[in-house]
Amino acid sequence: MSIKKAVDTLKKGGVIAFPTDTVYGIGADPFQSAAIQKLYTIKGRPKNKPIPILVGCYQDVENIAQNLPEFFFQLTTQFWPGALTLIVEAKGLPAPITAGGNTVGLRMPDHPIALKILQRFGPIATTSANKSDKAPATSKSEIEGELGNLVDLIIDGGTTNTGTSSTVIDLIKTPPKVLRQGEIHIEIETSQL
Repeated sequence: MSIKKAVDTLKKGGVIAFPTDTVYGIGADPFQSAAIQKLYTIKGRPKNKPIPILVGCYQDVENIAQNLPEFFFQLTTQFWPGALTLIVEAKGLPAPITAGGNTVGLRMPDHPIALKILQRFGPIATTSANKSDKAPATSKSEIEGELGNLVDLIIDGGTTNTGTSSTVIDLIKTPPKVLRQGEIHIEIETSQL
């Protein structure tokens, strides 16, 4: 496993597959439009569906998001790194990432390989490693079977722990809304806000 090779591939506009704490993801540089188009194509993802971004530190968040509510910091203090994606207001991201909107889903994965890549490269636009109508991949062999040579590099981190996707909460809405219950079960009570 070469973190340097992963970073180099991303810098060159390539798409990598790598393990996270939930399932394997495929990722690309969020600031290279051609790489993002490739990500949409590999996934077979509708162009009107934004792509979340994985971050490795809070500095990454400050560079790509703005007007964060206090509840964002409460949740990230408790659940990051971990299987929680938070939808917030985007800042300075290309239109393909946000599908022309003004929001972005952010997550900090709790996986040593993913975190090393993120800390060396920066934010990575990432979606689960599978075609849009298939179950997410939890191993290198599943990625090879489904995506074959469509990705430029597959980093083998063994089988991922859960096979369950992250929980997604929309913090743009008032009160915030759980869009998908995943690995982390969260009930939002308005008294928390």
